[in-house]
Amino acid sequence: QVQLVESGGGSVQSGGSLRLSCAASGLAYSRSCMGWFRQAPGNQREGVAAIDRDGRISYRDSAKGRFTISQDNAKNTLYLQMNSLKPEDTAMYYCAAEPDCKLYLVLRTRGYTYWGLGTQVTVSS
Repeated sequence: QVQLVESGGGSVQSGGSLRLSCAASGLAYSRSCMGWFRQAPGNQREGVAAIDRDGRISYRDSAKGRFTISQDNAKNTLYLQMNSLKPEDTAMYYCAAEPDCKLYLVLRTRGYTYWGLGTQVTVSS
């Protein structure tokens, strides 16, 4: 049974930083694509950052230069370091995993089978 458990969310002021973690179990982690997504109230879930099985990284434009995705394969853990946070980054952040990933879907929700329950990030101005 695949489990993805996010942690590290919280409330910060604009310009602050947070580091999200996602502990994965029940899948071949090093052979899976892993991604971070977010969903704000009233909005669709959107891809933020992803890393494929070969370590190639993708970011949405608004995350480039501010967010860094990384992973520790020995711990089966995915991270998202978020710096220079803005109020528009406020959302529930989700971790996703896909063992049979398609590179062109790494930032698309339909590219992932497994999802965590999310961790809330709130950025105040």
